[in-house]
Amino acid sequence: MSEDRSSGSSKGFFGKLAQAFSDEPKTREDILEVLYEANETGLLDQDALSIVEGAIQVTDMQVRDVMIPRSQMVSVQINQHPQEFMPLIIESAHSRFPVTGENPDEIVGILLAKDLLPYALQGNLEQFDIHNHLRKVTFIPESKRLNVLLREFRVTRNHMAVVVDEYGGIGGLITIEDVLEQIVGEIEDEHDDDEDDGNIKAFEDNGFIVKALTPIEDFNEYFDVGLPDDEFDTVGGLVTRQFGHLPDKGETVRYEQFTFTILASDNRRIRLLQVHHHKE
Repeated sequence: MSEDRSSGSSKGFFGKLAQAFSDEPKTREDILEVLYEANETGLLDQDALSIVEGAIQVTDMQVRDVMIPRSQMVSVQINQHPQEFMPLIIESAHSRFPVTGENPDEIVGILLAKDLLPYALQGNLEQFDIHNHLRKVTFIPESKRLNVLLREFRVTRNHMAVVVDEYGGIGGLITIEDVLEQIVGEIEDEHDDDEDDGNIKAFEDNGFIVKALTPIEDFNEYFDVGLPDDEFDTVGGLVTRQFGHLPDKGETVRYEQFTFTILASDNRRIRLLQVHHHKE
């Protein structure tokens, strides 16, 4: 009897689903009502329901809704030596990076991190010429719908696009992962472990990559030093004070026994530093 009831329930569900797709007018509310009922009866689990809801929602969303804004873009400059941008590539753990020209609004190509691997493994990064490894940039408007972009990503096998605003300036960037996360939810990897704060990481040549929001207390403990923390709580605040202005990427300042180089910043604050400790 229970098998008959289950069979009848399934037929009833699929009958309603077919009706929802065949009756006029077809509305999302009709479809979702059937899917919610299927979830309540156990014919559709919560994960599957969430994915369907996400897929439906994506058709109403535009690139501007989920793109990474320009201030948070991790990019490299065409005239940088690999030794200059390698710390940023390692810290971010991204696979693709926009490459800018002399003008920050000029994106001249995309650099794939994997193109650096052969040179790094062979120990001859100085032979790497970024001009020979630039990939074509895909530019898209902020108003493009996510479902259209996802289809284009699949057809072109592209994974990243640079977003331009209505005036032709760089608004940000978007990846295929950003779009998929709107459907299936947050996609986490080993670099998203909340328990690993990773504020200070050793690099090479006595160098370290330090997040600007690292508390000065933690910095002092790590390096066994006594930088003052009476005026500022973070390393970024202390370093900004030494510059006397909000520094741009690439600027360097010497303070106490440290040399600080700006690896990433936006129009509000420093985000990432390369630090060399000059031990006496």
